[in-house]
Amino acid sequence: MTSYIDPSSEQFLAFKQLPRDTPIMMLNLVLFKQSANYKDQRTATGAEAYRAYGEASAPIFSKVGGEIIWRGNPECVLIGPQNEQWDTAFIARYPTANAFLEMVMDPDYQAIVYHRQAAVETSRLIRLGEQGGGSSFS
Repeated sequence: MTSYIDPSSEQFLAFKQLPRDTPIMMLNLVLFKQSANYKDQRTATGAEAYRAYGEASAPIFSKVGGEIIWRGNPECVLIGPQNEQWDTAFIARYPTANAFLEMVMDPDYQAIVYHRQAAVETSRLIRLGEQGGGSSFS
């Protein structure tokens, strides 16, 4: 399985070229490592390291106006690759794409993102724009 932990330069550039002044949701699918891979050799599970990331990033996430609007435990893949399994899934909402960029560029965030990098085996981070709700799929 290919690991996707951080965006490539091309992906980050494509994100930055989209409108920055509209609300966005970020769909997060995350698979943890069994054992976190810290450069300083500390020991933790991937889940423990991700929890440390969540605790350390929460004030920065809140400061930019971010909120978790949905969180769930993936149970099975009904449509899609059966080899893609996830430990957690959630949707983070940001008031604007600029708020997300402000968060990831914040020096305090950059100082703690190593917890996420140590914790994650692979992930998917998908930017979603808002559409209205309703009672149909279209």
